[in-house]
Amino acid sequence: MPSFRWCLCTKEPIVVVNLLPSHVILSGGSSGIGLALAKKLARMDYNISILARDGEKLKLACDDIRATASRSVGIHTEMVDVTNEEAVTAAVDSSIAKFGPPALVVTSAGMVLPGIFSELPSSAYSKTMEVNYLGTVNVVRAALPSMRRRRAGRFVLVSSGAGLIGLYGYTAYAPSKFALRGLAESLRAELRPEGIGVSIVYPPDTDTPQLREEMKTRPEITNKIAGSTRVYSADEVADAIIRGIRRARFTIAPGWEMTILSHFHSLISPFLNWYSFDPIIARAHKQSE
Repeated sequence: MPSFRWCLCTKEPIVVVNLLPSHVILSGGSSGIGLALAKKLARMDYNISILARDGEKLKLACDDIRATASRSVGIHTEMVDVTNEEAVTAAVDSSIAKFGPPALVVTSAGMVLPGIFSELPSSAYSKTMEVNYLGTVNVVRAALPSMRRRRAGRFVLVSSGAGLIGLYGYTAYAPSKFALRGLAESLRAELRPEGIGVSIVYPPDTDTPQLREEMKTRPEITNKIAGSTRVYSADEVADAIIRGIRRARFTIAPGWEMTILSHFHSLISPFLNWYSFDPIIARAHKQSE
């Protein structure tokens, strides 16, 4: 059963699984939103297990978390590719053996290959879906049995604003994030009767190493579409995720733009296309001609 304890930075209670100590597993937690979230949860005395591919980044992340966490907090890292189901299962099992069943499982590992549909290689579509969607599936499948035995815990799936509306230049990326939305909605229905919660996060553009790398190859039209929107910090998005977890929200949408889009995307998207995106694209094509 869930219990309440107080967050160190507020007077609001946060719902956590009654495990001593509490344990969080994060895929992709060695940088960006995942790392920002791991640092904040470590300061709230959660034991942290991070799954990521890059051993050097894992070491730096561990040092970064340790610098601000209390000495009682345990930090465990596993170098693993989330697309390898057997390796993910072994990594999650190792984390559970060290700290017990997780109170939270956050899937933030992801990749983006921006580009025009006809110009991207077919491998861009298969690889993006494999990492963003199947990588999430692998982590959820590995952690679920231990959470079912406790009948408690929460999965937090990190999607994207591109999981709410398809955008120019994201024909490989957006479908993989739409798929996470469908997975989260189905999981919520299946796991709710078992006492396991599910949240899906729709971050806006966030100042992370991934965004900086993405912008090097993003089509110019995509840059123009995104040009007027605010770029959030990883800390701001992590704070929004923690607020959403505290309130047991299914949909976590940082920022007012994502909040509105998450509630009304099916109604809003035609107007965004007709009155904003399509004119920008048309002007850009006319200029190039």
